[in-house]
Amino acid sequence: MAEQYIERILRAQVYDVARETPLEDAPRLSKRVGSRVLLKREDLQPVFSFKLRGAYNRIARLDGEAAQRGVIAASAGNHAQGVALAAGRRGLKALIVMPTTTPEIKVESVRELGAEVVLYGDSYDEAYAHSVEIADRTRMTYVHPYDDPDVIAGQGTIAVEILRQHAGPLDAIFVPVGGGGLAAGMAVYLKFLRPEVRLIAVEPSGAACLDAAMRAGRPVPLDEVDLFADGAAVREVGAEAFRLLRDRIDDVITVSTDEICAAILDIFQDTRSIAEPAGALAVAGLKRHAERSGEAGRTWVALLSGANIGFHRLRHISERAELGEQREAIFAATIPERPGSFRRFCEAIGDRSITEFNYRYSEGDAAHVFLGVQLSRPEERVAVMAAIEAAGYGVVDLTENELAKIHTRHLVGGRAVVGGDERVYRFDFPERPGALGRFLDRLPADLNITLFHYRNHGAAVGRVLAGLQHVGGDPARIQAFLDELGYSYRDETENPAYRIFLA
Repeated sequence: MAEQYIERILRAQVYDVARETPLEDAPRLSKRVGSRVLLKREDLQPVFSFKLRGAYNRIARLDGEAAQRGVIAASAGNHAQGVALAAGRRGLKALIVMPTTTPEIKVESVRELGAEVVLYGDSYDEAYAHSVEIADRTRMTYVHPYDDPDVIAGQGTIAVEILRQHAGPLDAIFVPVGGGGLAAGMAVYLKFLRPEVRLIAVEPSGAACLDAAMRAGRPVPLDEVDLFADGAAVREVGAEAFRLLRDRIDDVITVSTDEICAAILDIFQDTRSIAEPAGALAVAGLKRHAERSGEAGRTWVALLSGANIGFHRLRHISERAELGEQREAIFAATIPERPGSFRRFCEAIGDRSITEFNYRYSEGDAAHVFLGVQLSRPEERVAVMAAIEAAGYGVVDLTENELAKIHTRHLVGGRAVVGGDERVYRFDFPERPGALGRFLDRLPADLNITLFHYRNHGAAVGRVLAGLQHVGGDPARIQAFLDELGYSYRDETENPAYRIFLA
């Protein structure tokens, strides 16, 4: 059976539409993990993903009535673009069923390639079931995204290229897994020619269908699928793919959302390209393997499988990347609600760079602060928490708390009964250590901070929203403080966003 697949791979018709992508060094990542890292740049394909290899290999074999009826597929995006491009090159009709959750960039790309798009269901499974119904009714040829021998063989051509491009020592190849077709095609070829090279599959922890199959000994459906890495959000690994992978895969690694975001940053730093979450899986798995195994001096390949990402997702990815790199920790701290306590709390933190500070005055004896701290090394997270506790403040580590990272940090605050003499200002802080301390050191004892929000965005200037109140009700004392401080500011007390939601 392996020999038959090897022949399929070597005879695969992919280069009418696909290109042989480069195998590039990643110097920064290599230095960081202590081994040579090579990136297989499938993000440079015409549809910015490896998927067109398998799609075209399947479609290129159609002729006669099958070709006249056209092709149909279900996909979250990348396979859809591959099918659309392949069908267009052959002059065939193509209909693609996509989940309604598919990023708009992928939907529009498929339409621009000439395919008809039907949006159906909230998941790939629902879209797939609907596409099968249409295929049965119309007798269009179904092009499966990962569980078809011709598709698997088309993806296997990547392994052919890697071994040709790098004939020297090679310790491991890290490959992303959704339904398993890519990994299966590569595994058959790799283990036939170079069985000593390890093939390591990488999945999102919220969609680890191959890991579940390996544990059960057969493909099993997941109860839930996390859609963050939408290109790998598959509920059940393909039956044919699993049959090929079961005895050929060397390890399966699962990675978190934060680790995926950090890998996107690593790829950008070495290539100045932006991978989609599924496209960065292999790099995230490589980093996890390096940390877990302690191996160094190796030669590793990571498959950068796609770059179809909506621009506005980058805001969330950038925020989560710092957590994935363990360069930021977030905490909830409780401080006494009295003048001066805010300053003393910041003194307990020390000279560490603050990435976020959310505070709102509240009635009662205690106030809660949402705090982000930049870390120079992962172990510093424990030290920060210990320093806050040693100063007598209650503190909870929220770094691993998904609710806190996704929602709570944006909801801290609200209205507070602080009197009509509260003034609200937006400041431009110089983005350097000590800027916040300078603000607090110069704050007179008769001025009270009623609101504080700060988030470090990596720019030269940090933006701060602060509410100030003079204990005696004298607004001139606030103005004197602002003049002495010397930071650029704007009075936002009459801003409707403040008046409606915070006043």
